[in-house]
Amino acid sequence: MVLHRTMGPYDTTAIGLGEMPLTIENNLGHAKGIETIHAALDAGCRQIDTAWAYYCSGGEEQTGEKLVREALASWKGPKDEVLVATKVGHFRNFTDGKPTWDVDGSPENLIKRAKQSAYELGVDAIDLLYFHRPDPKIPYGDSIEALKQLVDEGVAKEAGVSNASVEQIDIAREILGDSLIAVQNQYSPIYRETQDTLDHCALVGLSFVCWSPLGGFRKPKDESKFDPFREVAAAHGVSYQQVVLAWELAKGDHVFVIPGAHRPETILDSLKAGDLELTPEELAKLG
Repeated sequence: MVLHRTMGPYDTTAIGLGEMPLTIENNLGHAKGIETIHAALDAGCRQIDTAWAYYCSGGEEQTGEKLVREALASWKGPKDEVLVATKVGHFRNFTDGKPTWDVDGSPENLIKRAKQSAYELGVDAIDLLYFHRPDPKIPYGDSIEALKQLVDEGVAKEAGVSNASVEQIDIAREILGDSLIAVQNQYSPIYRETQDTLDHCALVGLSFVCWSPLGGFRKPKDESKFDPFREVAAAHGVSYQQVVLAWELAKGDHVFVIPGAHRPETILDSLKAGDLELTPEELAKLG
């Protein structure tokens, strides 16, 4: 059984499926996306993380959310057990012919996009709605007030913030109160700059969700930082990716990971990380 933890009112898996690789550039196609989501669900995964902006730049918008809806509709398992989280505030565009990401955190945009998300996901209320990324053009509190309105109106059941600082987390706590249940920030062996937010979430009772927990796949990374994880993996006879995820989960019971996957084999390996117990010596070695 995949490791379960509590996130706000939800009992869900500590290891979720990060849907982004299935619908942005270099994905392996629609059929492979459905197959990957079904494989994760069949293996016991009960958290899927997507976003309004998970589509190929210049292509059909919201393809990530549409893929999740289709996969759940065609899955024969207990759909009511699956926590589906999505995010609003990002969008895709081209810059000099290259796909890029941009932000619009204006209240009117967040409200409009969230309602579109609920529609494409085929739900009356989104399980967990994140503000995807702060917009430097908009006061952070104004964006969060829009999130509060969406919760108050029943568009979303619970709220989260992503790519947020400690200061921004506290602004969101002040405005959203108990409706704020999660913070989703980048965190991995090559990106530990958000350690302060991980620790702060533990202090204030919020779930911390690591995005790109394996380091991401879109940019070159310092592979040498994974060497200690490879050494521990060799001792256990598992993939180093499992060791990375187990290390992150050991940071606290409030920590969740949402590794991305292009194919079923990848997420099936990741889901085993909750069964991997690292010794205090190994954790000390990994940092």
